[in-house]
Amino acid sequence: YVSDAAIGAEELRGHLAALLPDYMVPSAYVHLERLPLTPNGKLDRKALPAPEGDAYAAQVYAPPQGETEVAIARIWSELLGVERIGRHDNFFALGGH
Repeated sequence: YVSDAAIGAEELRGHLAALLPDYMVPSAYVHLERLPLTPNGKLDRKALPAPEGDAYAAQVYAPPQGETEVAIARIWSELLGVERIGRHDNFFALGGH
């Protein structure tokens, strides 16, 4: 049971990282009052909201350094729709696949 207190993406990610392999830890977390269901009672995946910026786990920002890092950050920014990419950011943790 989880109370109505807001739990941040970092807290959730840290808790799950201690229990699950890295590839099983979600990159984004969206709070839902309840899961959207189809008339048949199955999960309605199309009705799930897209994660927003604060849904992703974040870390302390360190700007990209050098030509290569700046170029990669620019590409990731365009692909992922994330405005600011740091040098220690993980492509998959930012929502890439």
